[in-house]
Amino acid sequence: MKSESHTALVRRARRINRELAEIYPYAHPELDFENPFQLVVATVLSAQTTDLRVNQTTPALFAKYPTPEDLAAADPEQVEEILRPTGFFRAKTKSVIGLSKALVADFGGEVPGRLEDLVKLPGVGRKTAFVVLGNAFGRPGITVDTHFQRLVRRWKWTEATEPDKIEAAVGALFPKSDWTMLSHHVIFHGRRICHARKPACGACPIAPLCPAYGEGETDPEKAKKLLKYEKGGYPGQRLNPPQAYLDAGGKPAPPLGSA
Repeated sequence: MKSESHTALVRRARRINRELAEIYPYAHPELDFENPFQLVVATVLSAQTTDLRVNQTTPALFAKYPTPEDLAAADPEQVEEILRPTGFFRAKTKSVIGLSKALVADFGGEVPGRLEDLVKLPGVGRKTAFVVLGNAFGRPGITVDTHFQRLVRRWKWTEATEPDKIEAAVGALFPKSDWTMLSHHVIFHGRRICHARKPACGACPIAPLCPAYGEGETDPEKAKKLLKYEKGGYPGQRLNPPQAYLDAGGKPAPPLGSA
């Protein structure tokens, strides 16, 4: 691709986001949660595993420990047993009990709505903080997860590799008000179509805007078979997805223990 002016890059980036908004009008966080506490815990648990695995695990956790006070006072061994399916369960148990203790001690048992407070909680980095700010408090933030990093580099939005530099570079291309939904659109696309090892280029609606077109399968029929989640007829990651997702033909994930 010939060198692109900054203005052309901004135009192309915003056009990609508009196209993705049409493809995924129901894009949303794929972790089940009912309040900020559940979201921060679920996001910490989602490291190194799938959102589906977290969604299958958290109902038992929140049934037993519905508040930060309950989880702060929990027996770690009992929490470990519940969290075992998410992997790294000892470290995750330490984090969620630690962050619950910090919420009780420092924030009156409430999840704070400021970035500088959230990142002080055990196990909470900028990525987790922005998920919570954007989806529990409606404050703009860019969530730089592995999907986001991969796609914005494929699209040549940035050459940066460090999450904070990616966040700054991509944030500069969009108005702040777009940041949270942009994150959902990009992550949805990364999970469904633009996969890490074999992107479904031949089934990708934004292929004409993509400098990396051809890295994956370009044959439309073969590419179609690579699609995941509702685009390929599979259920999504949430057991209790938003109504808009269901109305658009999305399927909830099967509960734990079902075939």
